[in-house]
Amino acid sequence: MPRVLVAPDKFKGSLTAPEVADAVARGLTAVRPGVAVTCLPVADGGDGTLAAALAAGFESVPVTATGPTGEPVRTAYARSGDVAVVEMADVSGLVRLPGGRHQPLTATSRGTGEVVAAAVTGGARRVVLGIGGSATTDGGAGMLQALGAVLLDADGAPIGPGGGALERLARVDVSGVAAALRGAEVVVACDVDNPLTGPSGAAAVYGPQKGAGPDDVAFLDGCLVRLADAVADATGRDLRDEPGAGAAGGVGFAALAVLGAELRPGIDLLLDLLDFDRHVAGADLVVVGEGSLDEQSLRGKAPVGVARLARAAGVPSVVAVCGRRALDDAALRDAGIDAAHALTDLEPDTGRCMAEAGPLLERLASRIAGERL
Repeated sequence: MPRVLVAPDKFKGSLTAPEVADAVARGLTAVRPGVAVTCLPVADGGDGTLAAALAAGFESVPVTATGPTGEPVRTAYARSGDVAVVEMADVSGLVRLPGGRHQPLTATSRGTGEVVAAAVTGGARRVVLGIGGSATTDGGAGMLQALGAVLLDADGAPIGPGGGALERLARVDVSGVAAALRGAEVVVACDVDNPLTGPSGAAAVYGPQKGAGPDDVAFLDGCLVRLADAVADATGRDLRDEPGAGAAGGVGFAALAVLGAELRPGIDLLLDLLDFDRHVAGADLVVVGEGSLDEQSLRGKAPVGVARLARAAGVPSVVAVCGRRALDDAALRDAGIDAAHALTDLEPDTGRCMAEAGPLLERLASRIAGERL
């Protein structure tokens, strides 16, 4: 019987990646009961990264940490041996904003640092940090404070939370960070190449998505300049212009400049972590997927990353499922995808597609089984 690997990302706002995979598997086996289906939900470093690690067999370790607006939130990291996976979105992300109200000047990344610290204390020697979906533009200052850095104003007092507080920053002491990390390696899943500051920086490009108006953007950019200057004085290295420094409101910068982290494309890092090569070996068909298959998908998103590695492994056929499709056949072929099936092919009402995504996915998967298996 054929072997199928089902390796989708989430359908945002509708189904998690494990739920997508389960629905596809049900649809395939309904038509081909004897087919061997392996489910490997994936993520690219944003929300859903933790769920993908847990679905692959990692253990969930609960943590209570500081949310983006200072309130405690219940989150977790995923652990397998001495490797830990931390998802910034689940502790310092937009989904953690009370009532969904943006706080562009005061949102803090402290909780992300607290979860990293908990993972290291728990024995992690390698921390994989997914930083997509953040609510913050604090340059990673909160994360650094949680990991032992001291950020002081001109009077020698610690500054408060958020990017706006960096206006008062005069000096940074990073001497405590090494002790907090205990020699652990930090690897960051990062899919953008923005610098920290300037017209392509964290505040200018991503600040508006986090509620920053034009005046806020200019103010926050100046605050991030102060942080970069202070960190350069403390470390002797100026990494504000490094590709990816502007990721997650500047958490990429803090990770590079102070944690000594490596930044890697999110889907590549996660597929390595999930042992994708072992799962894909011998597969006759790989099913990829995400909520919207569009131009953004071509920029390192999960379906294209999975398709690329599946093709490299010699898989004969790669098919995508999605909520909506905005790519033509030529673009799909160039991305290594033979065909794409959208929920909107079955149900033009996008509201019903969201509400009934599971059953519709099963129908799409049954169609795929009839065509491909």
